[in-house]
Amino acid sequence: MAPDPGRVRLRVSLRAVVGIALAVALAEVLGLSLVASITAGLAALLALFTVGDPTVRRQAVTTALLPTVGFPVLALATFLHDMPLARDAVWLLVVFAGVYARRWGPRGHALGIFAFMQFFVTQFLHALPAQLPELYAAVALALAAAGAVRFGFWCIERRVPPPAAPAPLPGSGLARATTRQAVQATVACAIALAAGQLISPDRWYWAVGTAWWIFVNTASRGETLVRGFRRVLGTVAGIAAGLLIAVPLGGATGPTALLVAVCVFGIFYTAPLSYSWMMFFVTVMAGLLYGLLGVLHPGLLLLRFQETAVGAIGAALGVALLPVTTHAATNAWIERAVTCVHTCTTAAARRLAGDPDADPAPHAGELEVLLGRARLSLAPLVHPLSPLRARKARARHVLALLDDCAREIRGLAAVAADPDASHDARLVAAAWRVEAAVHALVPSDRAVRAEAEVEEADGVPRHHPGAETALGHLHGLEQALVDLAAPLRTSPRAPLVPAA
Repeated sequence: MAPDPGRVRLRVSLRAVVGIALAVALAEVLGLSLVASITAGLAALLALFTVGDPTVRRQAVTTALLPTVGFPVLALATFLHDMPLARDAVWLLVVFAGVYARRWGPRGHALGIFAFMQFFVTQFLHALPAQLPELYAAVALALAAAGAVRFGFWCIERRVPPPAAPAPLPGSGLARATTRQAVQATVACAIALAAGQLISPDRWYWAVGTAWWIFVNTASRGETLVRGFRRVLGTVAGIAAGLLIAVPLGGATGPTALLVAVCVFGIFYTAPLSYSWMMFFVTVMAGLLYGLLGVLHPGLLLLRFQETAVGAIGAALGVALLPVTTHAATNAWIERAVTCVHTCTTAAARRLAGDPDADPAPHAGELEVLLGRARLSLAPLVHPLSPLRARKARARHVLALLDDCAREIRGLAAVAADPDASHDARLVAAAWRVEAAVHALVPSDRAVRAEAEVEEADGVPRHHPGAETALGHLHGLEQALVDLAAPLRTSPRAPLVPAA
């Protein structure tokens, strides 16, 4: 059946708490230092958060490969700790390589993030070469613990396969998304690094981390700017909470560990929904970890805000280089989503027609991911501070219709999963109408005709409650797709054309 996104998020978040807690507990039992225990917890968090391959087998391979990039970067960062110029140059090279690696899909994405964060963690903990053996042991232990929980004790993905991450928007050379973003992110991090060091020679790395993470999962200039705003907003709220929670705790081990677990759950549960809320929990967790290290005070949290603001400004300046417009990115993601609607509809109709090999559930999961990217792309247009009222109204209309498509697809997939649902010839006609609506929005060479995919068992309709429900979902899809034509064909700067 099509996955329930809310239930999957709940399970993934609880599993993350278990995996990270296990990694830290093992580090403590083995007598590793506090710095090593924190390193273990952060490594487990990254492994559980960033690895997103489409199959369990590929996820396990990617997790096993994380040390191949993490260990060399960890060593470089510690040995260059007292050589600022070389350290800064190497980190910028890691930034470029980490973003460029995204062209190789989810595995490149995860390896790039892990490499960057190993450099960041070294700065955060002020790790030195003498600590390398212990840090290596902590990372290896953490990845083993996270892997045991994710692939052994609680393998959610075996029952609910994760949808494949959508490929980056196309292009070549500097026009290719990964190349462009690698250049943009490197420039942004260089600006953040220089400005961050002017503010604080000790905590400058927060600015670089801010600039880096703003570029993760963004594709256009508008998305990056909105993400920067949301990061600052979430950080400010997290600092306020840190003043009320983390500072009074003073690093007390038991309460701090409990609150860190709450923050981990919040990070994983809110990440797909709200970047601001995710950053709120990240900021509170950082304050709690500083408390454990014995360096937390109100001035440090203020410095955290300043470095975050500098990083966001660096990202804004970096994205001005070789920008992708919001309109171009939005059209591309919506086109992919509409094509996926057609694919899922075809699979569902074939399943209801008696084809046991046709399964709309994976396509329904893929549609959720694509619609998430479309929403992210449209976010700049529907932002409360956007002054473009006509474009905001049109973007909200498009979002509402895309949500209608997602709801109908989920219902259609659920009906198709019913083994008692039987073939009804009316499904073929309804599927053709959906296919025609798709062709009205997407070039004809991007969709496959439904009538070539759905075979009619005979010429006589056989009515069934499942077929009636499926027809309702198909009619809803057809109407939503037809309604999408008006806002998508309207000039980007013109008011939304009302229906006659």
